[in-house]
Amino acid sequence: MGLDSVWHWLIFLVIVLLLFGTKKIRNLGPDLGEAIRGFKKGLSGDDEAKKGEEDARRKEAEQLRADPKPADPASTQSQRDSSESR
Repeated sequence: MGLDSVWHWLIFLVIVLLLFGTKKIRNLGPDLGEAIRGFKKGLSGDDEAKKGEEDARRKEAEQLRADPKPADPASTQSQRDSSESR
């Protein structure tokens, strides 16, 4: 008499249903999935914070490279004039 008998499994399922009820068993899957997602998020939370900081620094550096402000508007005009004469 091992656990391979169908009757053993039926008795086991009836006991589980009586102890926990169908509502708790029905909610077991979503609750377990939510717990696993929370655990994964907790493990990768530090990495996401570092990644967010790096992204912000990178965007700021790109913005500085994309929009350099001229020091003096008159000097930029003279640079344009000298480049056109070549």
